[in-house]
Amino acid sequence: MRRTTSRLLRGIALVSALALGSTACGSSDDSADQKPVSAGDIQAALKKGGTVTVWAWEPTLKTVAADFQKKYPKVKINLVGERSGDKHYTALSNALSAKKGVPDVAQVEYFALSQYSLTKGLSDLAPYGADKLKDKYTPGPWNAVSEGDAVYGLPMDSGPMAMFYNKKIFDKYKIAVPTTWDEYVEAAAKLHKADPKVYIANDAGDAGFTTSMLWQAGSRPYKVDGTTVNVDFSDAGAKKYTATWQKLIDDKLVSPINGWTDDWYKGLGDGTIATLTTGAWMPANFVTGVPQAAGDWRAAPMPAWTKGEKASAENGGSSLTLPELGKNKELAYAFVEYANAGDGVQSRVKEGAFPATTADLQADSFLNKEFEYFGGQKANEIFADSAANVASDWSYLPFQQYANSIFNDTVGKAYISGTKLAEGLKSWQEASVKYGKEQGFTVK
Repeated sequence: MRRTTSRLLRGIALVSALALGSTACGSSDDSADQKPVSAGDIQAALKKGGTVTVWAWEPTLKTVAADFQKKYPKVKINLVGERSGDKHYTALSNALSAKKGVPDVAQVEYFALSQYSLTKGLSDLAPYGADKLKDKYTPGPWNAVSEGDAVYGLPMDSGPMAMFYNKKIFDKYKIAVPTTWDEYVEAAAKLHKADPKVYIANDAGDAGFTTSMLWQAGSRPYKVDGTTVNVDFSDAGAKKYTATWQKLIDDKLVSPINGWTDDWYKGLGDGTIATLTTGAWMPANFVTGVPQAAGDWRAAPMPAWTKGEKASAENGGSSLTLPELGKNKELAYAFVEYANAGDGVQSRVKEGAFPATTADLQADSFLNKEFEYFGGQKANEIFADSAANVASDWSYLPFQQYANSIFNDTVGKAYISGTKLAEGLKSWQEASVKYGKEQGFTVK
């Protein structure tokens, strides 16, 4: 994952959500009765060979595909990677609906996974032995791909959160690195008072960031049990978040710049945006997008809601799945396991991917890596600690794509009008409930 979830969803085509939502409460071809697939069956398929079509935008898979083909010369990996975000999901949903042109393997982000699994669009990988791989992964990603005894994908990467901060700016204004969100608000005020052009962060309203912040605060707004869904943004965790973040908005302490824009990169480069709280996949983006600030930035743990707490959250990350209507299932699963639990993981880590596998996160070579961009800091130590402290009980809606697409029409108003964040979350809740009911869900 190389950008925030909401960035990929901004302007998403609603055909994807509608196509899936319309079948929310009914499906056929349940894979629950599928017989176990033995290691011998998979090896036989690899020896026989065939073609596996993979729809995935993650760039490191190019190397993985090449390596896999060298190891299994009778297998051809047809990697289709020109689509991402809305185009990817629209194409996948349309193929599933038409029952034509469905890929054998599809990359699906964690937030969108339940939407496809609920409608029986994805194969359960447990019969292939995926359920035996649980201990290989950190809790957050594994929770995202599993449901009871079923496993609908193997985690490809993860986005445990950290706070990146401009040390040069913090040192210049003698600002201590905040360890709590209260300290963060205080630092924001000091920075902006010292230089009105400097903001502690940018935030113009971002669905992915907001849900990650709620996750860390202990809020659990979504509860999903099959087609029964509960949406509630009024719990104690949500109130923690809105009370704190409202202060930043009211006092105009966050820059109204959207992420992933030219102005955003400029702000990160010239120090007018002093922190960025996001997933551990971000370092490569600093190197390529903000080269002029090399040496200025550092990584730090995500500020805590209560001093001493280590709770974190995920932001971004995706899995590789086997669409139910795909072909060559044994070959497809072999590739997915190779890429996400086998030799392919190290290949991807070497090219900058952030792993979801515990062994790789704990490896000395990973933890001791010095990031030249961050002044030689061993930033992976911070990211790995964050990954270990992500609560595993978070759920997304089975129509999260649609919910995120209306974020700016509800919560987003708090950034451009007198609407309060709490009011915006209530509007988001109401709109999400309305849509869920229209699509046949039982929504409370």
